[in-house]
Amino acid sequence: MNWPPLPFSIQIAFLSIGILLALGSLISIILAKTRPERNYQELRQRVRTWWLIVGIFALAVLVNRTISVVLFGFISFLAFKEYLSLIPTRRADHRVLFWAYLAIPIQFYWVWLGWYGMFIIFIPVYMFLLLPMRMILVGETQGFLKAIGTLHWGLMITVFTLSHMAFMLVLPPNKNPVGGVAGLLLYLVFLTEINDIAQYIWGKSFGRRKISPKVSPNKTVAGFLGGVLTTTVLAIALAPCLTPLTYGEGVVAGLLIGIAGFVGDVTISALKRDIGVKDSGSILPGHGGILDRMDSLTYTAPLFFHFAYYLHY
Repeated sequence: MNWPPLPFSIQIAFLSIGILLALGSLISIILAKTRPERNYQELRQRVRTWWLIVGIFALAVLVNRTISVVLFGFISFLAFKEYLSLIPTRRADHRVLFWAYLAIPIQFYWVWLGWYGMFIIFIPVYMFLLLPMRMILVGETQGFLKAIGTLHWGLMITVFTLSHMAFMLVLPPNKNPVGGVAGLLLYLVFLTEINDIAQYIWGKSFGRRKISPKVSPNKTVAGFLGGVLTTTVLAIALAPCLTPLTYGEGVVAGLLIGIAGFVGDVTISALKRDIGVKDSGSILPGHGGILDRMDSLTYTAPLFFHFAYYLHY
């Protein structure tokens, strides 16, 4: 199934993002040439990685439904694999991991079908019941609760939450005439990433009081409030351009994405601190791993999806 032609607002949005990235590339080159005494390698890596991320995202919304869903399923697979590489597992759990991995294509098959009922309960209910049953058949009870808890939580945070982004692409396009199939997803991803950037800039500029120094020492009250404010203003401005949301609903969406993005960020930070790692991986140069880049989306994607779905779908 091919998508209908992209609305003009989506074309402008992608063009604007491309111009911003081109400007970022130019700035990184100028800084490297004018200030050779300083190392801008990480900045250049980040910009190049952003080009890759935006390219993959554009591919996901420009091609047909099957390729888009497969692409998001592959991202969830990488995130779950990365998660398991961080979490210590028992030898007895290896037989159970097959069923956990099998849940990924099945979950995204429900997405491809557009079957909301199965999509919304498959991992939270069916896999919640199946995985401990399979683990019991192995016969190892030592560490059972920790093993099954970390395995199911991993599926929830890396597969179930992220699959909501793919489901946005199979929602009826006539419900969002201004943004088409891509509007909601572009709105969510753009605001989530802007929220991360804005919280960083506000925190560096005005941050004094730490919110949770033991979990994320760089997070400050000023950064959090400034990021939420910036995200909310942009959410209001972009709502009529990309989504069926009204201006009032845009206020709620901005607050929801700003607050949820912060919580998702610090939740993954708490996970990494518990394990004792700085980055979840190295697959994205300058950014770390998949979870490092998708941390905020693990919270914003399902919450924003259900907010918009309840109001307009």
